[in-house]
Amino acid sequence: MHEREARPFTQDGLHCYKVGSSEGSNLLFSPRMQAASRSSFQPVEAGAILAGTTGMCAAGGALVGWGFGSTGLGVLGGVIVGIPAGVFAVYRRFKGYFS
Repeated sequence: MHEREARPFTQDGLHCYKVGSSEGSNLLFSPRMQAASRSSFQPVEAGAILAGTTGMCAAGGALVGWGFGSTGLGVLGGVIVGIPAGVFAVYRRFKGYFS
């Protein structure tokens, strides 16, 4: 049986480096541990969010309209509500990019 050499507690990929004096020195994490950069704007994703939100609102409007006897007017109402809702959903998803 192959035994590994004893070593201090570390996890693979997580390395810390000491910076400064030996008394109360600070720890600096390796570049692999730094926060991820801000995501960029992706038009395909924004379009999918807009279309999906508008479609869901139109489907909900169709169900409400069907219940009241006019599916066409329900779809129209759902689309009228869905477009601003989709724009708001895209804004919330990419809030950091627009500000």
